[in-house]
Amino acid sequence: MSNHENLMRIGILQTGQSPDILREEAGDYPDMFMALLAPHGFDLVTYDVEHMQFPTDVHACDGWLITGSRHGAYEEHAFIPPLEDFIRKAMAAQVPLVGVCFGHQIIAQAMGGKVERYAGGWAVGPQSYDFEGTPITLNAWHRDQVTKLPEGAKVIACNDFCENAALIYGDTAFTVQAHPEFKDSFVEGLMTARGPGLVPDTLMAEAREKLGKGNDSAAIAAKIAAFFHRHEG
Repeated sequence: MSNHENLMRIGILQTGQSPDILREEAGDYPDMFMALLAPHGFDLVTYDVEHMQFPTDVHACDGWLITGSRHGAYEEHAFIPPLEDFIRKAMAAQVPLVGVCFGHQIIAQAMGGKVERYAGGWAVGPQSYDFEGTPITLNAWHRDQVTKLPEGAKVIACNDFCENAALIYGDTAFTVQAHPEFKDSFVEGLMTARGPGLVPDTLMAEAREKLGKGNDSAAIAAKIAAFFHRHEG
């Protein structure tokens, strides 16, 4: 336990940055997770692992959350091998891990799964998932997917486009492909800032039609919080 009002200390491992043009209004990825998890009572600290700022030890925090990134898990970047090593050490020590989008993918890859650019293309904006029998809508922004599960991973959410949309690894890791931390306004901003020439226009038009109708990010935030709190004490 940390000393900060006796709250669980969760380390955010930042693996990418929100686009410069959107950051002033929407914040960076750690800001979005701080807002998402604000109702749930955590002491959140950030490590910029993309720029090689790593925690000294897997026990430096009570749990870890790995953010999204524009990088591919399978690409060659200096931070990826030490991050994979950190993931394997945290898993072995049973320090709880949560991964979102790139975080979901890099945990799977570190544990022996496969991540690749999906032949079916992009998922952008609100997507509906079967989450252990409950329909859940979350914003997505990805072309890569976990295409082969690592040993010990169990699928807990899927849809026709993404069969490995959320995974659980025993009681040690919980990962989600979609972005519960992305507000509709940020997805709209991403489509403007990063979408043209990258994401098909028809797909972005479909996504814009679905924005503004509400989603279940608060339900996923509650699941993330409950997962971390199970390790409290």
